[in-house]
Amino acid sequence: MPEYLAPGVYVEEVGRGPAPIESVPTATTAFLGETERGPTTPTLITSFTEYRRLFGGAFADAGYMGHAVAGFFENGGKRAVIARIVPAVTGAPVAADFEGVSRGGDPPTGLTALELEAHAEVSLVYAPDAHAVPDLVPRLIAHCERARRFAVLDTPAADAQPVGPADTSYAACYYPWIEVTDPGSGARRLIPPGGHVLGVYARVDVERGVFKAPANEVVRGVTGLAANLSAAQQEPLNAARVNVIRRLAGRGVRVWGARTLSTDPEWKYVNVRRLFIHLERSIDRGTQWVVFEPNGETLWARVRDAIHLFLTAQWLGGALMGATEDDAFFVRCDRTTMTQGDLDNGRLVCLVGVAPIRPAEFVIFRIGQWTADRKPEG
Repeated sequence: MPEYLAPGVYVEEVGRGPAPIESVPTATTAFLGETERGPTTPTLITSFTEYRRLFGGAFADAGYMGHAVAGFFENGGKRAVIARIVPAVTGAPVAADFEGVSRGGDPPTGLTALELEAHAEVSLVYAPDAHAVPDLVPRLIAHCERARRFAVLDTPAADAQPVGPADTSYAACYYPWIEVTDPGSGARRLIPPGGHVLGVYARVDVERGVFKAPANEVVRGVTGLAANLSAAQQEPLNAARVNVIRRLAGRGVRVWGARTLSTDPEWKYVNVRRLFIHLERSIDRGTQWVVFEPNGETLWARVRDAIHLFLTAQWLGGALMGATEDDAFFVRCDRTTMTQGDLDNGRLVCLVGVAPIRPAEFVIFRIGQWTADRKPEG
């Protein structure tokens, strides 16, 4: 409390209402792989021109990093963090190089560096050459599960199965490879689709929101596909949790799947997992002020109000299911969520439940004959 020792008029500013929770970025993407040159510490870029200036020749004969970054920005990406990987020994990089532990006191690189607070805004992770590096995919998935991020994976060039067994809601896999034009030679080249797909993710996040499935969207800059699949050919792949990119008559090349690698029905869809990552990270960052506050009814009410206002904005924006706020979410932070033991040990426990909106993956119209003397049934 301020002290008033001399007579006079004192003006004070007072806070009004709970501290607002702001949405964290959802489309900042980390790319991990070899480049011609450039810093090995993760570096933020905002255009493909900047990538070429910092990291050199974009379209080398080996590797797909340049094509992936180009496709990302062409399809709507705005912010990319480039984590250059340099092999510890001569030859192709191995999974440990992507892990990026510090060597001889040098700053950490790779996945280790991406866990630093300086890169907290990264929400998507991709390694264009992951399909060719043994044991890298499990490390990418483990990183995303630990850091609350989402990984995009590619199948091997001629294989429609994900690299290695995986059952996780923190990653999605795409097939087939796409054909692009190499600006250096003008030749057609097959590349993994992940960079272009991540650009679609970013575009959908901006135009619609992270709650919208990044599917039924045009993939720009594609001249062809390694395999043109029919609906019948897609059926077993969809069941195997592989998202297919298809050329649809009159509609161009589109992402035609939105499933994660999880076998859990609750986490089947990419947009559901990414929405929860967004909510969790936003609430985490927006409630840091709570730490070491007096843990009583006043604090609990402020926490409830802050999260309630944030979720109300999400619901009004179309991210949550329900005709009313009560249908869409609930927030509890009171004696029903905390025991005396929690309070004695300095714990504040807040229970939040949300009803995510899921995509209409299978659209079914039931059509029958109707006449004036026959009313529709049901």
